[in-house]
Amino acid sequence: MSTSLAQPSLQVFTAADGLALTATPKGPVMIGPIAASEMARRLVKHLQQYFPADHQITLIHFGETEARDTAIAVTDFDQADLAYPLSLYLNPPISPPLNALQELIDVVAQLRSPQGGCPWDLAQTPLSLTPYVIEEAYEVVDAIRQGEPTAIAEELGDLLLQVVLQAQIASEDGQFSLQEIAAGISSKLIRRHPHVFGDLQVESIDQVRANWEQIKAQERGESPDQPPPLSQKLSRYLRTLPPIISSLKIAEKAGDAGLDWPNIAGVWDKFYEELAEFKVALAESDRNHQQSELGDLLFSVINLARWCQLDPELALQGTCQRFIQRLEKIEAAIDQPLDRYSLEELEAFWQQAKVQLKKAEINLVHEDETQAPENVAQKDQELEGPTQ
Repeated sequence: MSTSLAQPSLQVFTAADGLALTATPKGPVMIGPIAASEMARRLVKHLQQYFPADHQITLIHFGETEARDTAIAVTDFDQADLAYPLSLYLNPPISPPLNALQELIDVVAQLRSPQGGCPWDLAQTPLSLTPYVIEEAYEVVDAIRQGEPTAIAEELGDLLLQVVLQAQIASEDGQFSLQEIAAGISSKLIRRHPHVFGDLQVESIDQVRANWEQIKAQERGESPDQPPPLSQKLSRYLRTLPPIISSLKIAEKAGDAGLDWPNIAGVWDKFYEELAEFKVALAESDRNHQQSELGDLLFSVINLARWCQLDPELALQGTCQRFIQRLEKIEAAIDQPLDRYSLEELEAFWQQAKVQLKKAEINLVHEDETQAPENVAQKDQELEGPTQ
């Protein structure tokens, strides 16, 4: 199976064939020879349906001793004083997304240019930019969760900037280019989808996953009969994922390998054991020991979440969100800075905010339930299509 998509080859047409084109060519096109101006003008007028007005045509003149070529825009063809016979050469038009991407590449290159570039961008290194990569990735996730298309597009743009900026710096250092990045991921996707780009037949998503993992192992030079040590895989999670996500993945993979309790009672016992050990550590003065026991306790909580099929990251995010919402309620109700109030007063405000938010949540649920039959009926009608 080929690991890359074939690039469109040059298509050669006679002038009559060129007039018969009914779609934009996907690869470069040579049309000719064209003997007279009337046929050339008819041909270019026909091609204007499939190429932008400013698209460049290369005019190839075949003289007695050598061939010469001239580039001209499609719309300027009628004003040109041309010699015949000639042939037309056209590259396929660049799509609007690729045009926009090229503009971003050019902007980043200018920002990094020693002549007239930006001092901040010039001072950056791949390592100095890593906090921005993480920050932008999280902001993309937040925008997706909020469901705001405009924000999603903006945050994806910020993340794309980080990719292009890393590629620009690497290219300047002679390491790799954006072209190699794109070609690499394309090749990987083609290799790992033999059921799409090859002849493999699959019947389920589970088979797709199994094939994916098998191909990954082959790419790493791993034998299916001798998989790498589990610790090696878990170490990779620890290096590359945020702590909560890596902890959950480590617990899952360890459990799959048999390093797990037979039922949730053992998980609860472990939690209480770690809680007791943490309390003992806090009574001591060894900060390293306290930190270690805190980590054990947090890991046991994540294991509980895994057993209960709960997402600990979403759970913690929800808690932080509720904390901020309650604080917003308090700040809207008071007329002095928070530190002007006693702890008892703040606690009263806090409980009041909890009640208000809970009532608002209940009202929202009731509204959704009231509207639900209407929405279901509307959805059914959309699925059925218009009445015939």
